[in-house]
Amino acid sequence: MTKIDRTPDKADFEHVTDWVFDLDNTLYPHHVNLFAQIDKNMTAYVAALLQMEREEARKLQKQYYLDHGTTLQGLMIHHGIDPNDFLEKAHAIDYTALTPQPELGEAIKALPGRKFIFTNGSVRHAEMTAEALGILEHFDDIFDIVAADYVPKPAQATYDKFAALKRVETNKAAMFEDLPRNLTVPKALGMQTVLLVPRNLEETVVEWWEKTSGEEDHIDFVTDDLAAFLRKIIGLGKITG
Repeated sequence: MTKIDRTPDKADFEHVTDWVFDLDNTLYPHHVNLFAQIDKNMTAYVAALLQMEREEARKLQKQYYLDHGTTLQGLMIHHGIDPNDFLEKAHAIDYTALTPQPELGEAIKALPGRKFIFTNGSVRHAEMTAEALGILEHFDDIFDIVAADYVPKPAQATYDKFAALKRVETNKAAMFEDLPRNLTVPKALGMQTVLLVPRNLEETVVEWWEKTSGEEDHIDFVTDDLAAFLRKIIGLGKITG
């Protein structure tokens, strides 16, 4: 795996015509911690559904996440819940922690080709998030958990469905993600892969399964600053003023 200090250049991405971005902790930094609100809502949903104490519900929620890729998938398999009800309640959050990111928006806009958001969340959540960041208009489409038939990344079938539905030539695509395991299939499909990590990673509290050992050969680049990374690719200097 490439170290975080390697500087990308145009040559590394000159073949890319489709740019695919995960949403949470990718298009905005991990320290914003927007997902903490979603996580809390999911725990509350499990607790109410199964009449559990919060700690017991959280433990089960995390087990479903580990076993099935999302809490939602585990709840659908084991309890037959209505996925739309779950998504609506999980994403009932306050987006004011997000602020417009003009430098990121300009960098995404300048990328040659199509741009997609590919998320295990919902379209509405992706739209609300990207709108708050001021970058929604720069994306061509959103592929969400509903479009994936509720089968989350990192399932091979979900990437295949995304590529087929959006007519993406995977050997001409780049994937940006914050979870190492979600880059395994993209790399196998021929995509250029970029891992987003929290700033001051060693000082940031993250779940153990979200950490990277630094030895994953399915990750081409690692960065803690998406806007700066993209601007290096397209040869733009830092925006001033």
